Amino acid sequence: MLKRKAYDKLLDWKNKKKKPALFIYGARQIGKTTLIREFAKEHYENFVEINFILDDEAKLIFADKYDADTVISRLTAYVRKPLVPGKTLILFDEIQACPEVRTAIKFLVEDGRFDYIETGSMLGVMYKHVRSYPVGFEEVYQMFPMDFEEYLIANGVQPTTISELKECYDEEKPVPEIIHQTITKLFQTYIVVGGMPQVVQVYVDTHDIGRVIETQNSILSQYRLDISQYAKSSEKIKIKSIFDSIPAQLNDKKRRFILSQLDEKGRMNRYGDSFMWLSDAGVALPCYNTTAPEPPLQLNEKRNLFKLFMGDIGLLCAACMENIQFDILNGDLSINMGSILENAIAMQLKSNGYSLYYFDTKKYGELDFVIQNGMHVELVEVKSGNDYKKHNALDNVRNVPEWNIEKSYVFCKDNLCVENGIKYLPWYMVMFLKQEKIETGTIFEVDISNL
Repeated sequence: MLKRKAYDKLLDWKNKKKKPALFIYGARQIGKTTLIREFAKEHYENFVEINFILDDEAKLIFADKYDADTVISRLTAYVRKPLVPGKTLILFDEIQACPEVRTAIKFLVEDGRFDYIETGSMLGVMYKHVRSYPVGFEEVYQMFPMDFEEYLIANGVQPTTISELKECYDEEKPVPEIIHQTITKLFQTYIVVGGMPQVVQVYVDTHDIGRVIETQNSILSQYRLDISQYAKSSEKIKIKSIFDSIPAQLNDKKRRFILSQLDEKGRMNRYGDSFMWLSDAGVALPCYNTTAPEPPLQLNEKRNLFKLFMGDIGLLCAACMENIQFDILNGDLSINMGSILENAIAMQLKSNGYSLYYFDTKKYGELDFVIQNGMHVELVEVKSGNDYKKHNALDNVRNVPEWNIEKSYVFCKDNLCVENGIKYLPWYMVMFLKQEKIETGTIFEVDISNL
């Protein structure tokens, strides 16, 4: 089985004394169910899986009553096998097809006999149908396609090599050249293959790019079928049009999504729900314009100005329909490939926990990404060519004293170096650019003895 970081999340959740239901959501085909099956096999004596898309009758378990005794009684009768308290994991899969599960989960968690995991895709479709959200009884975790570090492990790169790369990143020293060249080539294959587990497995097993593309096209077709099946009738055409136009829109010099290219009379208030549908489904990643690189970025965002990236870089390459894969594999990431490279970086930043923003003004120019780490804003530029040390917009923004920019990164094809306060990193090192987390055990107490 392909190693996923989400496995560690499952372990942390299982080890909690009073654990809520774990709700894992993300796009279709990213490996949620496969991971949970493997986890259940290794950590539980009994495992029950109910898929509400494959088995429509299973919805009757939650037909009219949500109390634990009724639901468990129906569940036991439905699966026709004993459920042992304390030793059973129950998976409710594809719960977007049965939103009543989320109403009942509070009572099941309070009952405490079994452990529960919920998974869902295309969640933007039916979230309004949940009668009562289980606040406090559900832990939510978003899962993404395989990131580059997971891809490296799948392709046989040893943890010691990844640790050596991390050490170079932390200590700001160049990577040994042979390692740098090899990891760069693997990153180029990652751009073509992407992070969909089924596709990665095909590549690992065969290294056949033709079969990789064939599998990717199958997933793209499934996404289009999902739109037809789950989207509202009034939204289907608009959602499909947006989804199919992502490659062409990204190929524009500014990368910004221009609605008029899709519909001359289109207005954002008519298309807003369609964009959010794709975002909620996890198949598209919006990157919003921020009016100033100052924290909190969310207060400065302009939601009518955005780039729209594909949720998986390999699917973007497959959707381009221009046989670009072999150019990329041969190292041709020229200026025409800039949008694809930018999508790859966006995908990794998102899986690292960042919200995606960009900055663009006539006065200062355009920055590919602006990210927030704690209460600090950091600048990110992505360069595909040889002139990666030419970055007027980055220099302009860094020179504004009131914005107090401390860290700036340029991702490029060459090895790591630091010049004039700017960290130049090879593309693949984006896997290490992660948010600072407040560790458990960080105590902050206010002294009120003087009151």
